Amino acid sequence: MTDHTAPGTAAEAMEDNDAAVALAHTLFQAARDGNDALLGAYLEAGAPATMTNATGDSLLMLAAYHGHADTVVLLLQHGANPNTANDRGQTPLAGAAFKGYPDVARALLGAGADPDAGTPSARAAAQMFARAEILDLLG
Repeated sequence: MTDHTAPGTAAEAMEDNDAAVALAHTLFQAARDGNDALLGAYLEAGAPATMTNATGDSLLMLAAYHGHADTVVLLLQHGANPNTANDRGQTPLAGAAFKGYPDVARALLGAGADPDAGTPSARAAAQMFARAEILDLLG
């Protein structure tokens, strides 16, 4: 029986997969850190702004949760959905409300984020944690 597989094909595929996973980790960390230069370069090169990690956290969720309003705007400009919930039903706006980031909440609301989406909703999180400035933004 003849093997028609090119030498190294499986190994090359594993290396490509490892490189893709490493890149994804880099992009998720860039969102957490607010590294707009790095993230922006990859988004311009075609990386999807809608990427999610193993727990369903999107790049946008990570940027919002860590208080990076400029990164949130960057991701929204590249097609991130402000209402995408993670696997626990939490939205980026709820993350911003929980952490108390009004500038992030403004950016998300400006992009159409629903204050009543998710579990808990941004409105419920803002009420629960007495985030008066964010409650005012939510109307």
